[in-house]
Amino acid sequence: MTTDVVLVLLILAGAIVLFASEKIRVALVALMVTMALLLTNLLTPEEAFSGFSSPAVVTVWAIYIVSAALMRTGVADYMGDIILLVAGKTEGRLVGVIMTTVAVMSAFMNNIGATAVLMPVVIRIGRQVKVPASKLLMPLAFGSLVGGVTTLIGTPPNLLVSNALEQANLPPFELLDFTPVGLIIMFSSIAYMVLIGRHLLPNNAPKRTQNENLSHEYQLGQYLSELHVMSDSPLIGQTLVETGLGENFDLTVMGIIRDGRTRLGIMPNAHIAAGDILLVEGHLANALKAIGRLGLALVQEVTLDRMDLVSDETALAEIVLVNPDAFVGQTLRELHFRTTYGLTVLALWRSGKQLVGHLRDEPLFLGDTLLIHGRYERIKDLQNSKAFVLLNNPVEVTRPLLHKAPISFIIFISMISLVLFGYLHISTAAVLGAILSILTGCITMDEAYEAINWESVFLIAGMLPLGLAMEQTGTADFLADQILNLIGDRGPLAAMLGLFLLTTGLTAFMSNAAAAVLVAPIAINTAFSLQVNPHAFVMGVAIAASNSFVTPIAHQVCVLVHGPGDYRFFDYARVGFPLTLIIWVISLIFLPIFWPL
Repeated sequence: MTTDVVLVLLILAGAIVLFASEKIRVALVALMVTMALLLTNLLTPEEAFSGFSSPAVVTVWAIYIVSAALMRTGVADYMGDIILLVAGKTEGRLVGVIMTTVAVMSAFMNNIGATAVLMPVVIRIGRQVKVPASKLLMPLAFGSLVGGVTTLIGTPPNLLVSNALEQANLPPFELLDFTPVGLIIMFSSIAYMVLIGRHLLPNNAPKRTQNENLSHEYQLGQYLSELHVMSDSPLIGQTLVETGLGENFDLTVMGIIRDGRTRLGIMPNAHIAAGDILLVEGHLANALKAIGRLGLALVQEVTLDRMDLVSDETALAEIVLVNPDAFVGQTLRELHFRTTYGLTVLALWRSGKQLVGHLRDEPLFLGDTLLIHGRYERIKDLQNSKAFVLLNNPVEVTRPLLHKAPISFIIFISMISLVLFGYLHISTAAVLGAILSILTGCITMDEAYEAINWESVFLIAGMLPLGLAMEQTGTADFLADQILNLIGDRGPLAAMLGLFLLTTGLTAFMSNAAAAVLVAPIAINTAFSLQVNPHAFVMGVAIAASNSFVTPIAHQVCVLVHGPGDYRFFDYARVGFPLTLIIWVISLIFLPIFWPL
């Protein structure tokens, strides 16, 4: 084993540890990998930064823009509405229709976008037919993942393994090369979820989704108090900001009762008067501290039957953080959330646990569900946000830019057709589709920038050079030899199973795109050593990387439904592990048929 191989293995091991620890953002880890390859002279600057000009990376960001245009013009919403037309009231049929719909969408747009578009629709349908959200949201996430493996552009790992073939001077995959095996996997997965998987899902939704009163749902009565402003209070004449109730006592003023009239919402210019009753949210201990220092008196704990935080001007709503590039890791205090959005966060639901009070310094994570309160127009503004999805929307939702929907759909179909019939490379067609989407007004340039998941772009661009280094230093050959030594003379299928195990194990704790980049060169070298067709091995790696079911952190769509579905960590393993085994078996049977070894 040469020094270069040792260095690459150390860099690889360090990357895996950092990915699994989640202490550093994955995009930063990828850039650290690039710099490590440069500083150790394993790659030249041109080679180390070649990932940013890779056709695979270009295709990924362009597809994000085209997908956003489909959502912005209502095309994706229309596809989601198909569920309402064909799904019945039975749980099994709902699961089948939801998975089929999201799978079709995910075949041609990014998984997160397809899941985010349909998630509020699925929750609403579940309420209407009285099926718990926990029975529908995990099938939604799994459906987007199995749909992604049916086309070259359905998920980044497919593009990345195709790029690995090109780097090895082998023919890359075409648009529909994944389709035969992908469709078998997709329909088998849907059948499993309808017949078996849904019965393994928890039935824990009634507390959160079948109770229409959000204030009772989140037990806000325990954290709301009425404070009477006494005649000698030093707060008289001050605005709510000047009182320091938030900064000094961690209390949020939800409204003011004056002369029998209740005013709710953020009131930056309201001055406190003697006799006012302040409706505050926060722990009672904090309210008692304020009472002792600020000339206030505790009237009573608020009875939400009398005041439900809803008026002609204000409402409660739930939002889910769906964009990993927005706010993740930052606190509400750092974001100045209340002043920026004009909304108050009352509670937070994460990983099946509810957090109420002391939220200002709580870092946000992908999939967090926030209970917000504020004016209708402020809540309505969130409809156009790329960072959030409204689950309980008190404002009537209208589809934006519906008149552009035919144009967006034509651009999308044209992009696919140009690739399908071999007129353009997928990267060229995707960039052309993105440009036309902007020029025709289906999406603005600012919205295009926001639509791109830059963390994914930097992750892929930063990790691609590691695959190149593995090839040039002989590390891929070394690891392929280790796999061959482990399987002995058991043949290609045993080697393919070993690659599945390796890829699935990596994907459970790190990005599936990074796992695909790392294992694809190993798969190619293993196939060469066995003197068999590498395409079957490489496609198997993409399938194993894309179908990430066993942990909630294995893929972003699993994180996305984790909070709204009230899932526990091992719910994914209980449902996803049998599905993973089914996909392995299908791949071992059908990949050699469509790609003879």
